[in-house]
Amino acid sequence: MKVALAATALILAAAVPAAAQDAPGYQPDCTTIAAFLDTAVVQGRIVGASALVWKDGAERCFAAAGDADREADQPVTRSTLFQIYSMTKPVTGTALMQLWEQGKFGLDDPLEWHLPEYAGLMVLAGENPDGSPILRAPVRKVTVRDVLRHTAGFTYGAGGNPQNAADRVWARLQPLSSDKTLAEFSQAMAQVPLLHDPGTHWNYSAGVDVQARLVEVLSGQPFAEYVAQAIFQPLGMTDTGWQRSPADRPRLARIYEGENGALAPWSDDRLLNASFTGQPMTMGGSGLVSTVDDYMKFARMLLGEGSLDGVRILKPSTIRLMATDQLDPRIPPANRSWLVGKGNGGFGFDVFVRTGQPQSGQENRGSVGEFYWDGLPSMLFWVDPAQDMAVILATQKVPFDNDLHRDFRVAVYGADYTGPAGD
Repeated sequence: MKVALAATALILAAAVPAAAQDAPGYQPDCTTIAAFLDTAVVQGRIVGASALVWKDGAERCFAAAGDADREADQPVTRSTLFQIYSMTKPVTGTALMQLWEQGKFGLDDPLEWHLPEYAGLMVLAGENPDGSPILRAPVRKVTVRDVLRHTAGFTYGAGGNPQNAADRVWARLQPLSSDKTLAEFSQAMAQVPLLHDPGTHWNYSAGVDVQARLVEVLSGQPFAEYVAQAIFQPLGMTDTGWQRSPADRPRLARIYEGENGALAPWSDDRLLNASFTGQPMTMGGSGLVSTVDDYMKFARMLLGEGSLDGVRILKPSTIRLMATDQLDPRIPPANRSWLVGKGNGGFGFDVFVRTGQPQSGQENRGSVGEFYWDGLPSMLFWVDPAQDMAVILATQKVPFDNDLHRDFRVAVYGADYTGPAGD
C-alpha cells in the first residue's frame, strides 16, 4: 500500500501575524495530526484520508496519508474528491435559512402552509394483524423548525429490514429513489406515517430532503441551482456540487467497507451515486461531492458567523441561531436516539451543538459552543468558535467509524482537552 504524507508546518512566521504566534493557549500540532493519519493507514483502519485545520485566520495544518483509490495506486491529495454524504445537510440548512432571512417563511409555520401535501400527516399508533399501520392524528402540526432539528417524527426508512409499519410504507414508496425528483420525493414522503408526535423525539430522518424541497418552492428555483448561485459561487466553491462531469471521475476517492485490515473496495456500480449517473434526485441530506479545500470555505463561512473574505452568506445572528441547541429539555435522552453518543450537547439546525465539556475519557474532545456534523463514510467537520478553529477529516470508510473520530480529535486537541467551561 502506498502511503503519501504531506504536512504544512504548524505556524509559519512568514504567514502568521506575531500576535497569533505569541497568543497563549491551545494550538494544534500538525506533526501529531499527520502521524495519526499515517498510523491509521498503516494499521488498516482506513485506506486513505486527509485533514485540514484552519485556526486564528490561517491554515495551520494540511496532512494526507494513504490512497484515494488503492487499486489504482492513486494517493490522497488536496484535489481528491470525496462523497461527503450527510455533511451535505448543513449546506441545505444554510440555503433554507437564507430564505428565512428574506422573510419567505416563519420557523414555527406549519410545514403544510408551504408544502400542502403534508396537511394529512398521521402518526403511527400501532399495527394491525396484517402489518398495516394503525394511524391517529398528531397532537400538533409539524413545523419548519421541527424539520430543521429532526423533531418532525419523520423516518429515514430502515433499509432492507423495515422495523415497523411506517418503514414498510417507506420501503413500498421509496421516497428517496434516485429516479424521483424532489417534488416526487415530497409527495411520497407525505404518505409515510410519522413515528412520533412532532416535538417529542429527536429522530434522524429525511427531513433535510424536505428542507431541500422547501428551498425549491420558496425560491422558485431547482434546489441545486439555488445552492450553486447562493452559496457555492459566492464562496468560490468551484469543486462542490451534486452533478459531476465524467471527467471528474479519476479524482473521486473510492469507498472501502469492512473492519480493520479487511477493507474491501466498493464497485463502480455502488460507488457512483446520482452525482455521476445523472439521475434526477438531488438530495438535501446527501449527495454532494467536494474537496477538503472547498468544504473548508463553507466551514470558514460558518466560523466567520456567515461571512468569508468579505462575502456574506448569512447574518451572524442566524449562524448563532443555527448553532444553538434547539431541543426542548423535556425530550429525555431515551427519546434522542443515537444523538446522545455524539457528545455532551444537543442539536441546532442540521448540526450537533456541544453545550457542556466532555464528561468522560471516551467522549469526543471538543469545546463548549462547537457545532459539527459528519457523513456516512466516516467524514467529519467541526467549527470551534472558542478556539477560532474549523477542522475537516476526509476519508471514505464504512461502516461509520466513531472511534476513528474520537481518536482524531485526540490528535487535534490532546487526550485531556476539555476546553472552556462555557456559560
